[in-house]
Amino acid sequence: MNLTHFKTAMLLGCFTISAPAIVEARIYLSVTQVQDIFFPKEVFNKNPILVDDDLQKKLRVISGVRHPFKGDRIWKTGNGSWIIVDEVLGKHEMITYAVAINSKGEILGIEIMEYVESYGYEIKNKEWRKQFIGKTANHPIKLNQDIQNISGATLSAKHVTDGIKRVMAFYDLALKSQ
Repeated sequence: MNLTHFKTAMLLGCFTISAPAIVEARIYLSVTQVQDIFFPKEVFNKNPILVDDDLQKKLRVISGVRHPFKGDRIWKTGNGSWIIVDEVLGKHEMITYAVAINSKGEILGIEIMEYVESYGYEIKNKEWRKQFIGKTANHPIKLNQDIQNISGATLSAKHVTDGIKRVMAFYDLALKSQ
């Protein structure tokens, strides 16, 4: 190998080793699409709620989720059902999901709206998400207890499960009486 080929190989090797991984955000659903999935004929009213420090602390204790809950992505139907959009940290990036709750306080379903991580996207699978249907704030909603883990997606599954526990606690503490 002559000197020119060696320099070229070394230069390409440096780029290969130091090139950053490009992760592309995957936005699966908008709020309107989530609303249409769960409540196709309902009219929604945005219902933001100020989440004070006391409520944040209660939600953190109940769910273990340290990232603050934002009360600005909440919608209510005329029949008392809710769509709540939340986000939790996956391994490195945020996962945005929506929880549909009926007027009895039961989960109708969850949808993964945005997922950026390179691994763990299996939480988007319908079979895994179906485990939450019918759960209320009174259920454990805990990974490896009433929610099965996903091999290879442990952190995503745990954090989304904890986040859903937080959403249900929020419903119970702040929305149930509305």
